[in-house]
Amino acid sequence: MIVVLTGGTGGAKFVEGLSRVLSPKELTVIVNTGDDLTWWGLHVSPDLDSITYALAGKLSKERGWGVEGDTFRCLEAMRRLGAPDWFQLGDLDLATHLTRTSLLSAGKTLTQATAEIAISYGVKSQVLPMTDDRVETRVRTEDSELLFQEYFVRERYQPNVCGVRFAGAGEATPTDAVLGAIADAETIFVAPSNPITSIGPILAVPGIRKALTETSASVAAISPIVNGAAVSGPAAALMQAQGLPPSIAGVAEAYGDFLNVLVVDESDRKAASELNRANLEIRCTNTVMKSAQDKASLARAALSFIRQVTSQPCC
Repeated sequence: MIVVLTGGTGGAKFVEGLSRVLSPKELTVIVNTGDDLTWWGLHVSPDLDSITYALAGKLSKERGWGVEGDTFRCLEAMRRLGAPDWFQLGDLDLATHLTRTSLLSAGKTLTQATAEIAISYGVKSQVLPMTDDRVETRVRTEDSELLFQEYFVRERYQPNVCGVRFAGAGEATPTDAVLGAIADAETIFVAPSNPITSIGPILAVPGIRKALTETSASVAAISPIVNGAAVSGPAAALMQAQGLPPSIAGVAEAYGDFLNVLVVDESDRKAASELNRANLEIRCTNTVMKSAQDKASLARAALSFIRQVTSQPCC
């Protein structure tokens, strides 16, 4: 079994690539829920939805989030009624949130609700929220503390970041399904997601990081930092705010206690040769995913690296 820890648009692209080269039953995805929010009275799980849509072949190629070909008539009507409109929900996307909220209100756990939604979309891979408990990623700026979506979407990640915390993580528990997937995995990938706000919340849930250090699986991470900058979004600024250099060295440090292989972009070959960490192998390939072919190629390369790393020289 191949397990992926993921969140954000980069993570969804990588999961989509893996889905093109693996059978659905081989793939289990553990997803960040620190971005979840209540919007118009609905429980919205942006990363869970992006993964579900990606695996169903319905993720918007243009936006990288939401449903391909969606319309926004409900958003327009809500705007006319005076409702907040900075977080954009499409009409088809809205159906997912209505269903999730209904299932949760009926007593289902987030894991159960996610499974039912995935099945409805024809997804055969296992999609698991990192926990059934509520965890909120909060970004501390010079003036206030913002929920992640307020920082990322409403403020377009412009405020200077002073720090990040994961409210509720200390009291949260990983599900048996999450811990079982990590324990039973042959290979574990950390997707090219933001290490702080996409992977950080997953690792903040007590027991998950420990499970990663104890698993017999090989663990590989794909760096979201390319040539000293984030491929997209505020990953570099958030890493700096949390005391990590915005580089492949910072990615290695973030996952250092459980990481076996770090996959970096060809443009970071020189930096890779200078990064010397015990028990860490580094491999170079194209990690920028602009097309479906790029996604599948990166997935194949990552699988090949982690299977052959013990016999291959470092890049």
